[in-house]
Amino acid sequence: MKSLTAPIVLACLFSSTVTAQTARLTAAPARPAPGAVVRLTLTTPASRTDSIVAVRGAMAGEPLHFMRSTAGAWHAIGGVPVDAEGSLLANAVIERASGKTETARVRFTLPKVPPPVAQPLAVDSSFTKPLDAATIARIDSENARAREIGRRAHDSPPMWTASFLKPRTSVVTSEFGSGRLFNGALTTRHLGVDFRGAVGESVRASNRGVVALVDNFFLAGNVVYIDHGGGVVTSYFHLSKTLVAAGDTVKRGQEIGLVGQTGRVTGPHLHWAARYGATTVNPLDLLAVPSGWYASKAPSRTSAAR
Repeated sequence: MKSLTAPIVLACLFSSTVTAQTARLTAAPARPAPGAVVRLTLTTPASRTDSIVAVRGAMAGEPLHFMRSTAGAWHAIGGVPVDAEGSLLANAVIERASGKTETARVRFTLPKVPPPVAQPLAVDSSFTKPLDAATIARIDSENARAREIGRRAHDSPPMWTASFLKPRTSVVTSEFGSGRLFNGALTTRHLGVDFRGAVGESVRASNRGVVALVDNFFLAGNVVYIDHGGGVVTSYFHLSKTLVAAGDTVKRGQEIGLVGQTGRVTGPHLHWAARYGATTVNPLDLLAVPSGWYASKAPSRTSAAR
């Protein structure tokens, strides 16, 4: 009987060893809200005989850019669409020197998108009139340009080395996802964060990046869009004055404009918005990404695999 027992024990030990080599993908937060920025961690034991040459991934139709953090660990961030409900899947594909690939996945269960909490505003009737065809076409064109800036942000690795900061230290007057109740009618969902400010007060870049666009939009007024790389773009609306030009590289905390009330607004303030690729996300979630967790560092063969 002893001669039969030993091989069975060895087989069990061997099976356990194989399981330990499996890659694992985890995410925080585990139950993200609509528009959340999620932090993804891929862990996989290193192999001396078959090294990892690239890591690529995807979530919600956007590529994930995994950056090596420590031996056997890679980090990435992704964006949850504001209208996503039910189930959302993120994956990481590991490519090895031998040509073998391994896929790790994490699935999110998303809550039902609640109706926005309405903020009542009494406004001039011009804010509630239907827009003419030419104006609608202009707005659609401007929105398409903004989405394209987000897509292009995937073309370069993260340019920042420190955590994101708020563009102003003033009070937040309107949160991400809140509704707008114009003269009693719920019209829009607020897809940014508003900061209190008087005309002429300072607006600062939330992190290092390249200015992708400076222009005047119908809804947003004078705007500055900053491409931070790694799929991340931040934008600054309703400025009274812009202090940078397209193509400029800006530092974290650099003054890029002044608070204003340009565009379709009821008073002076800064509207701060963010995208991961073409996906609109809550810019305040960028503040939760720790310094150095997902940031520019020494070049790595896996840092921006697509």
